Amino acid sequence: MGENWKSASGRQYFSATQAQQGSTRGRVRPFTPRHPPPLRRWSPRGSGVPEALDPPEGSSASSAARAGLSAYLRRQPRLRGLPLPLRSPSPRIMFPRRLPWWGPGATCTPWQLRRCGERCQAPRAVNATAGQEQQVGTREKQQLEEPRTSLERRETETLFQEQPEIGNQYLEDALLRNYLKTHLPPQVLQEVNQDLERFGNRLLTKIQPLAWECEWNPPVFRPYDAWGQRVDRIITCSAWRRMKEIAAEEGLIAEAYERRYSSWSRMYQAVKLYLFSSSSGGFNCPLAMTDGAAKVIESLGVPRSLKNAFDHLTSRDPKKFWTSGQWMTERRGGSDVANGTETVARKQPDGTYRLYGFKWFTSAADSDMALTLARVVDAEGRVKQGSSGLSLFFLKVRDEEGKLNNIQVQRLKDKLGTRQMATGELWLNGAEAQLISAEGRGVASISNMLNITRIHNVIAAVASMRRMINLSREYARRRAAFGKLLKDHPLHVQTMARMEVQTRGAFLLLMEIVRLLGLVETNMASEEDQLLLRLLVPVAKLYTGKQASAVVIEAMESFGGQGYMEDTGLPVVIRDTLVLSIWEGTTNVLSLDVLRSLTKSQGQALAVFRSAVQKKLELAASAAELGPAVKQMHDAIGRLAQFVQGAGSKGTVTMELAARDFSYSLARIYAGALLTEHAARPGAASTDISAARRWCSRELCPVAAELQSGSYEDGAVLADSALVFGDPDPPHGGEEHVSIPYVCPNDAALHVNINSGISFRLKSSNPPPKQMPE
Repeated sequence: MGENWKSASGRQYFSATQAQQGSTRGRVRPFTPRHPPPLRRWSPRGSGVPEALDPPEGSSASSAARAGLSAYLRRQPRLRGLPLPLRSPSPRIMFPRRLPWWGPGATCTPWQLRRCGERCQAPRAVNATAGQEQQVGTREKQQLEEPRTSLERRETETLFQEQPEIGNQYLEDALLRNYLKTHLPPQVLQEVNQDLERFGNRLLTKIQPLAWECEWNPPVFRPYDAWGQRVDRIITCSAWRRMKEIAAEEGLIAEAYERRYSSWSRMYQAVKLYLFSSSSGGFNCPLAMTDGAAKVIESLGVPRSLKNAFDHLTSRDPKKFWTSGQWMTERRGGSDVANGTETVARKQPDGTYRLYGFKWFTSAADSDMALTLARVVDAEGRVKQGSSGLSLFFLKVRDEEGKLNNIQVQRLKDKLGTRQMATGELWLNGAEAQLISAEGRGVASISNMLNITRIHNVIAAVASMRRMINLSREYARRRAAFGKLLKDHPLHVQTMARMEVQTRGAFLLLMEIVRLLGLVETNMASEEDQLLLRLLVPVAKLYTGKQASAVVIEAMESFGGQGYMEDTGLPVVIRDTLVLSIWEGTTNVLSLDVLRSLTKSQGQALAVFRSAVQKKLELAASAAELGPAVKQMHDAIGRLAQFVQGAGSKGTVTMELAARDFSYSLARIYAGALLTEHAARPGAASTDISAARRWCSRELCPVAAELQSGSYEDGAVLADSALVFGDPDPPHGGEEHVSIPYVCPNDAALHVNINSGISFRLKSSNPPPKQMPE
């Protein structure tokens, strides 16, 4: 019998002789195509994409290895039905370390065949006759020759393209630099500019490689130790932990609360997060919740009991810095926390509380602390339902000894994207917590956190669009097709230009929001600024989330088939972007939140919105190049006003059906005003003017167009139901209706039910609005 051999992982395979003879005696067993541990770190020459462990699928080495394995399996009747190893469940392992046609006597790896030639010899049979040995030796030689021949043949067939390479993202972002130059005071600009240039270099050389490590080494849940003891350990990679240290060193949270630059500190922080986002390896998500938690504590006046937590959240010391979770979603729902929260809080004699419940979706499950909602149990053992029964609690995830705070990890979520971050299902079985809001005011207290995390969502959306456009632009400069570079194909460039216009509008919308937030946080904002911020946050979040999904997918298409290849790193950006229209409220949920903000302001928010747009357009009135854009903007504002005035007379369901298009209209009009204002500044480039004109040439007020087409009539509900469910009757539910008055300029109060199955009614009077939580 031939010699048996093992892979580095200890798995035993046939020798070549036994495989030829079909022997299964003794210790040998049929080859099972599994994935042993990786051999070494490997990356293609000049690659800036994440390194793979072992040659990536699709490389010439991998093709040769699979070709040889395929030929081997075809010759073995016993093994013919076995599947080829495609990829490991872990993205870090690309293909088996050793293959059955590769013997133990080899001194090099399969992809080194072309260099070492005949030095690598397969094992020879030890218990065979001379004739058998000669026959077997010939066959083994053929097995070794086949992959080498395949490798040499593949040398001319392999796809070679120039990889797009981007540099310092701050220096290459002309729009960002021009915006800061226009708005920041000179002294602030000088200091900020130097730091951002330094940060851009650090992102390129130090942080981006860590991001790939986070992608290739996602968190792992280990419920038990080797002795069967429950440990519930979430294991993250060293790169993820290093990201946390970098976030502290760069002051990505601290900068907003130190306020070294007064109201501009929040904008400075947002710019750093914008640059960091696409290179963060998913760590931008924990930072969003950490920023939100710090904001909640600050809004409460930083009470003594939370001073230590606030100092940790805003620390620049990597050894002291904390991240925070946001544990709101439970089994019955996400956005509907009022009806979906089942967790209860039982007060203890020492004044603390014990939480009992199941948190179904907890992002950043490896965080140091969390803010969460629960219902306080009264002396009779009862809890109050609805949003008025929810209170806000602070808890530390682990105690001083590192043990979980009566928390059991059920599992980690298997998500489409953001795989770098641990998202888990957690049982709270008496977790010690501290009540930090007034009892029953949990939703109102956590609203500050939601506003911050939604702004972070906008930052991530704009950053992902910018990253994909930058890569697509560089690729167009290098990739040749149909006899010329992609940048010389007019249709290709037109498509990229449209993506650029979308990204510019989203960027200016983001900068406007953080500018207003900085004013509010430093008590420099007027009442109009506060109303405008409250309206623009949900508008920007819902619109940029949809924008980002469309732009990054279009940008992926600009790479052709390479955009679909996992080892280019592009699919990572796509997956991580798709969550942005879902997290912190879907498009429809936020559309209704926009109506709520208008309701709470008694219609003043819409008046402030219109006034702000008019002021921005006045700056561009004298610019002849912007004349068409200004005219189209004025037309859109007029059509929006007509819609609001006439919405009540069109039926009881008009505003609900129009909520999504209405929010889109607000986003497009305000972004158009910002683009026009930016193009009207002294020294504006021709590209700024072109972007403003292109944005304003589209449909800026879709809600008015849809109203004219009859999309919001009462009969539209029946038509929609019939199309979707095949049922001519509208669905009826037994849900409790919560009416929120939407105040129109004509003093007609339109009552909007924000639950599923919303109903409307018109009232002739204008009563004071019902107090609703933020």
